[in-house]
Amino acid sequence: KSCTSLCVRNVWPYLTYDHLLLCSAEGEQEEAWLMEAGLATLFDESASDGEDSIVLLSTLTRTQAAAVERRVETLKQTLRKRNKPYSVPDVREIFKPSPASQSKVRVHIRPRISAVSAPYTVTHTDINLEVSFSEQALIYKEGLKVTQPQNEADDRLPDFRVSQDKTGQTRVGDLSAEDMKKVRRLVLIEMSALFDTCGIEVKAHKALKVKVRESGLFGVSLSTLLEQDQRRILGTKVPLILQHLISHIEEQGLDTEGVLRIPGAATRVKAVCHELEHKFYEGMFPWESLKQHDTASLLKLFIRELPYPLLTVEYFNAFISVLKLPTKKQQLQALNLLVLLLPEPNRDTLKALMEFFQRVTDHKDRNKMTLNNVAVVMAPNIFMCKGFRSKISEQQEFAMATGTANIVRLLVRYQNLLWTIPKFVLNQVRKHNMENQRKMNRDRVVKKLLKKMAYDRERASDKQEKNTEAEGGFIRVQAPQFSMVSMAIQLTEDLKASDVLTRFLSQERSLSVKREDLCLYEMGGNIKERCLDEETYIKAVLELNPSAEWVIKSVQH
Repeated sequence: KSCTSLCVRNVWPYLTYDHLLLCSAEGEQEEAWLMEAGLATLFDESASDGEDSIVLLSTLTRTQAAAVERRVETLKQTLRKRNKPYSVPDVREIFKPSPASQSKVRVHIRPRISAVSAPYTVTHTDINLEVSFSEQALIYKEGLKVTQPQNEADDRLPDFRVSQDKTGQTRVGDLSAEDMKKVRRLVLIEMSALFDTCGIEVKAHKALKVKVRESGLFGVSLSTLLEQDQRRILGTKVPLILQHLISHIEEQGLDTEGVLRIPGAATRVKAVCHELEHKFYEGMFPWESLKQHDTASLLKLFIRELPYPLLTVEYFNAFISVLKLPTKKQQLQALNLLVLLLPEPNRDTLKALMEFFQRVTDHKDRNKMTLNNVAVVMAPNIFMCKGFRSKISEQQEFAMATGTANIVRLLVRYQNLLWTIPKFVLNQVRKHNMENQRKMNRDRVVKKLLKKMAYDRERASDKQEKNTEAEGGFIRVQAPQFSMVSMAIQLTEDLKASDVLTRFLSQERSLSVKREDLCLYEMGGNIKERCLDEETYIKAVLELNPSAEWVIKSVQH
């Protein structure tokens, strides 16, 4: 038995998980991928997003375009094998402009991004967010040598950093829902392109068929939990039971030795679990009597009993496959993309857990829970949800332990980078929005022309005033939620978002929100809405988005 376990463990990096789940029928995977990427029109002419698909294709890099081509060609061959009629176009026709569309949107088989052609240095510690990750992987694959240490101890993991960008970093939650939808489609294509470039095949799987409780705390889906919680506290993003368990440990147990490692008494944990189910929402549960190790066991039980994995069935294999990528930097880039692909409830819950694990490791001198210890203890709970556990043997679960622990280590160690939207993706969203805007301008119907002309006359004076301000070195900042609805601020090379907020706070007399709850937003032009981090240089954003308006408002948590 031990020899078998050792053999399985040694071939861990090469394992696939087809034995865990049922694979999709041949061709279904490609159809599902194209639909999720917003490209259903490439195999279904009746799809309603045809024009939008063309615009999306026009923003792709060469590696992203290759990923789309590959899946379209695979789908085409699959349909041919079935001897079924198909409407999938030839891939050569997808990425070149047809005569009828040349006056509209140009789509090239190898779209270019200027950042790729410009020389740049790939260093061990820098994360380049301006160039497509899959393009960087292609350069690495073509012979660029990067020294990459292997199997680092916790204190010797690379100190990756993102180079300073004057246009500011964009975090999950900073963009409008409409732009985040575009982000997700582009990230799916980019993630697939990254794995394709590295020669790694990742198979998707059908949803698990498991019995799911319709109410309660343990063994309930995240969506059901949040529906329950939001009826009590509007806007809840992380299940209340998980928040309470984390808070209880942080209040009294962060210095407890082996806080996540040493289990609570099984019979007592079972009894407490039953009591929580009946008293939690009534506010009658006696938290003060709950022991720390029991609390940690309940937290692990909550994650483990989720009917579907926190990392989702759809992307479970992709998370596992991250370890097959050749460098730590590429592994980190893949995790960044995968985090952005997670549904919002899963992403928010994962973030809360990773932040908690970091706080646990901050107290490692007393609780003896190093990053590696936390990862080893928590990985089986995160990766082996209730729906998976019944499908694998104890030996297979043991074989997964080392690899999944390494993934959790990366998620905890680099969490400040993983919830960042790469600039190259945001630039693609900007390009997408600009192309859509041009399309709307072309398609404007004549019957609205007179109304628009009247509107334009009404706005002409405002626009002239704005232009005069810009030419005079000023920007107009709107604050419609507050008593001072707008103000003019002088534009300088060093003006940051933090300076604008400071100026606003110095003049706003009746402010009912805290400074940390305020944000300066970039709105309009080539972006719908973007909350700017305080280190953003206004002039740099204005150069990127000349039509942007500036609005101060409360952040929606």
